[in-house]
Amino acid sequence: MSNDIKIKKGLEIKLKGVAELAKENAIISNFYSVRPEDFHSVIPKLTVKVGAKVKAGEPIFYDKSNEAVKFVSPVSGEIIDIPRGEKRRILAVKIQADKEQTYQDNGKFNVDTAKAEDVKAHLLASGCWPFIKQRPYDVIANPEKAPKAIFVSAYASAPLAADLDFTLQGKEAELQAAITALTKLTEGKVHVSVAKNGKSPLANVSGATIHKVSGPHPSGNVGTQINKIDPVNKGEVVWTVNAQDLVIIGELLLTGKFNAERVVALAGSSVKKPRYFVTKLGAEVASVIYDNGVDKNDNIRIISGNVLSGKQVQPDGFLDYYSNIITVIPEGNDYEFFGWNKPVFDKVSTSRALTFSWLSPNKKYDLTTNTNGEHRNFVTTGTYEEVFPLDIYPMQILKACLYEDLDEMEALGMYEVAPEDFALTEFVCVSKQPHQEIIRKGLDLMLKEIG
Repeated sequence: MSNDIKIKKGLEIKLKGVAELAKENAIISNFYSVRPEDFHSVIPKLTVKVGAKVKAGEPIFYDKSNEAVKFVSPVSGEIIDIPRGEKRRILAVKIQADKEQTYQDNGKFNVDTAKAEDVKAHLLASGCWPFIKQRPYDVIANPEKAPKAIFVSAYASAPLAADLDFTLQGKEAELQAAITALTKLTEGKVHVSVAKNGKSPLANVSGATIHKVSGPHPSGNVGTQINKIDPVNKGEVVWTVNAQDLVIIGELLLTGKFNAERVVALAGSSVKKPRYFVTKLGAEVASVIYDNGVDKNDNIRIISGNVLSGKQVQPDGFLDYYSNIITVIPEGNDYEFFGWNKPVFDKVSTSRALTFSWLSPNKKYDLTTNTNGEHRNFVTTGTYEEVFPLDIYPMQILKACLYEDLDEMEALGMYEVAPEDFALTEFVCVSKQPHQEIIRKGLDLMLKEIG
């Protein structure tokens, strides 16, 4: 039986500004930030105070609902600020980095001979557990619930996405150590998906089932792969890990150091020379974008993540915990007069009415953040189904989330989706509905009511 996964439904959005396969060190950031908002549903409980000195890999807070899940500092340095929002909610823990980095020693770990409970305890104590997420609910995995399978997608299909074959080069030992650890944590299989025609270092790891993926976006989304390989039913749990996070986990197991280093793509049409930079989790965005082809005076939007599902950040903001790309595109606050009633050649569309992008299938576009319309009620057009490859009814599940019908949400397949699975339906939505936000609120409701 072939392990190939060929996706037919979807949309290939070709944008200008793909990162050149060249890597260099980013300017060393003086300040780093770990933000609880990156870890959905986590209520942080601090273990440090302003003025405290920390080593890289030392815990700075833990999850109040599960004290075993710890979050660690990406660098050694001094805690300089812990800003708070409404009801004294912790917004971030800001760290001023030392010139010379020191690391907490977690000890080398022999993963080959270790038992499942030992692996789990080591990942929890060292701060690597937040890299493991779960479906249902798309939150950090509950260590008390064993998964029926674990999924890793080493193929990124989103517009301008970082080339994982490139960013994982030379990390074979770390990747193998991490995969071996994951095999201990499930009685099922560890599924690793790679590009069919790529050269991923993960294609040759032992202990995992390798799947070769092809097709338009969202073929690289782990949710698409779960749906095609082993869908999540009621009462079941699967775990997911980002491919680059395997490197951090593997290095920790091999050396005992929590090394938060990450290869990040700087991409987008507003970048003069898009390429890759070596930086760390939580680094200042300014340390990557400026002096590297981004003009401070341009009217731009900076996104930590890809253009479809990333978070907007300010120039003085920070790289979020799960992103491996910073995208910079023009801000879309200009409007065309009567733009709706004339032929359009410079926009992506799934429709052939007035929009002629289908005439140039290989053309790359310079898109802005303009939504080209305003929020209105759902319109049944069939366009969602054209770009949505999961065996789920997208319109119906969105509506069930809006009127909060838990039984219907459950029956329609809510257990296996995450907000990013609806990024494309949001992109093509003529009603300009915030699909990802709707799904996130629906998942939160289910987590609260069903758990």
